[in-house]
Amino acid sequence: MKDTERGRFAGRRLLVRLLLLMVTAGLLWRAVDLQHTEKDFLIGQGDARHLRVMAIASHRGKILDRNGVPLAISTPVDSVWANPGELATARNRWKELGPLLGLDLEHLERVIAQRRAREFVYLKRHVPPHLAEAVQTIGVPGVYLQREYRRYYPLGEVAAHVVGFTNVDDIGQEGIELAFEQRLRGVAGARRVLRDRLGRVVEEVESMSAPKAGGDLGLSLDTRIQYLAYRALLGAVKRSRARGGSVVVLEARSGEVLAMVNQPAYNPNNRADRVSARYRNRAVTDVFEPGSTIKPFTIASALESGRFQLRSAIDTHPGVLKIGKYTVRDRRNLGVIDMPTLMQKSSNVGATRLALALEPRELWQTLTRVGFGSATGSGFPGESDGVLTHYFDWGTIHRATLSFGYGLSVSALQLAQAYSVIANDGRFVRVSFQRLDQPVEGVPVMRRETASALRGMLESVVGPDGTAQRARVPGYRVGGKTGTVRKSITGGYAEDRYKAVFAGMAPISEPRLVVVVVIDEPGGEAYYGGEVAAPVYAEIMARSMRVLAITPDDPALIRRQVDFGPPPSEATRWAYAPNVAPAETLPAGVVQ
Repeated sequence: MKDTERGRFAGRRLLVRLLLLMVTAGLLWRAVDLQHTEKDFLIGQGDARHLRVMAIASHRGKILDRNGVPLAISTPVDSVWANPGELATARNRWKELGPLLGLDLEHLERVIAQRRAREFVYLKRHVPPHLAEAVQTIGVPGVYLQREYRRYYPLGEVAAHVVGFTNVDDIGQEGIELAFEQRLRGVAGARRVLRDRLGRVVEEVESMSAPKAGGDLGLSLDTRIQYLAYRALLGAVKRSRARGGSVVVLEARSGEVLAMVNQPAYNPNNRADRVSARYRNRAVTDVFEPGSTIKPFTIASALESGRFQLRSAIDTHPGVLKIGKYTVRDRRNLGVIDMPTLMQKSSNVGATRLALALEPRELWQTLTRVGFGSATGSGFPGESDGVLTHYFDWGTIHRATLSFGYGLSVSALQLAQAYSVIANDGRFVRVSFQRLDQPVEGVPVMRRETASALRGMLESVVGPDGTAQRARVPGYRVGGKTGTVRKSITGGYAEDRYKAVFAGMAPISEPRLVVVVVIDEPGGEAYYGGEVAAPVYAEIMARSMRVLAITPDDPALIRRQVDFGPPPSEATRWAYAPNVAPAETLPAGVVQ
């Protein structure tokens, strides 16, 4: 090798060495820089990819009946979620994932495309355990499981209208679940975890906050009575081919709702069964004209005025009463009757004469004091106030129709609350869906003597000469009032559409339970309250009193007659005859 070539080779070798030395020095410097200067930045970047703050799910509080039986509980479930960016890179695995979750590939592609910029999207909420295990087994990149809670209702549709339900995010949507959302809802916790590249938790770094479960709630419902009411109402609606119905059972002394059911119903555990037309609690939200079930309060108003006594005579002859262009009718001419007979025979003419003899303010005060025209204050979502116009706006015909239950509207719960005043010796108590652990005093709104007299009259209604013989309960003294109400339609009242109603209490000697039954549009030949609603009352009351171990108070009920004293005479006859005008049939209720 020549000297010149040897020199060039040596120069190149030196250059290569210098370059290698510079590269080595650069790498050493970069290593030092990364380890010291940019250490915090790199740790942050690593944490951003593998360190996550995860929510710790908390469950809602339990809803229990008055005896601690669960009505709503939360069960742990898994939900499937995905990181769209990661899942997009594993397109070849979609054919495994889609059929497993019941998602077609077009839907999956659309979801990923629309949410590509996000890091989180649900693929399927609240999957069963076997499906969650299958998703975890196939290990599709970007697909993970998250622990959540799902609400479960052990009684299904039996208590659905009261308890309500939650949505997929466990937020109350209807009923008690909605009314007590703040109390029942839990507070999620948080923890910082380290995940691997497949999203699996490798290590829990720290607990940031502990989850806080929602508070439990004890309701006034008694599951046993709730089931009895549900079964009785369902059977009645099917037998009578009715459009629907409602039942309310109250504890008379405290106002607690022991049972409340409606038909048609729905299963809150099946989201596909949640149709808006079904999950409305009709006993609270829907109103109707109460018909003859209002007559006890017309009589109460007369007795409270001090101008009438039990044996005050009312002339109903000839069974028809003309008021302006309208006519009030009884089913037959009852002649001269007293108040017990008015109640027992459900005389529209007699009730009208009483109402027209009273000052409008007196009748209005009686109706408002027992709760008509205002919400019960139960706090149930969607509760109706009902309709009761001020007496300033009453005309003669309005006063007349009010006396037998037309011209005002009430809910089944309002009607039950009003009857509890009679059962509770004239004391008004607010209804409650929560279990009450302390005695309730109530507010006096009616004289004790008046309430006692009304109970006696109501007992005569279920006697041999009354309109509700099918409401009898062997071994117990019971009482109540029937109502058969024409449904209002555009331009008046329907000729062939009714609500059959019965409201009553038991045992009469010391009332414990108040039951209201409403059957909407019975479709058979029988549509009277005494034929359709009264048997439902009897079934519920008989079984409920046995469940509650209430002592029978009259084993010889069938042979017993209620004695109100001697019949009225001509000497005590009080007749009130309004001005007579050409008659036009009044769309009045069918008298029972």
